[in-house]
Amino acid sequence: MAVREFSLSTSREDFVNITRQVAEAVRDSGVTDGVCTVFCPHTTAAITINENADPDVVRDLLFALAKTYPDRPEFRHAEGNSAAHLKSSTIGASEQIIVSGGRLLLGTWQGIYFCEFDGPRSRRFYVQVT
Repeated sequence: MAVREFSLSTSREDFVNITRQVAEAVRDSGVTDGVCTVFCPHTTAAITINENADPDVVRDLLFALAKTYPDRPEFRHAEGNSAAHLKSSTIGASEQIIVSGGRLLLGTWQGIYFCEFDGPRSRRFYVQVT
């Protein structure tokens, strides 16, 4: 049940495919059947599962989030990144994936993404397999 920490550098706003790192943590854990939790400890970033075959999906998601949660002059948060906090809260800080036969039980087109909404930054995420 060890927790594995990963680091990454992000650009301004992006979805970074972290499926390979998560799968590596599952392999290294030795767990054959269980649950993998991926957690983001940042309030302006998130974790999600979505299509990994067509890069336009990520572009479309970022576009739709920007339209849904634009920066607004009425926001009072001193750092000026309230839209990033809203996007992070909407997507969520973690995902759980079933582990079966020592592998992530993802659909054919699914990938796991670290979602950056307030970069560029040095970020981290955690993986626990139980």
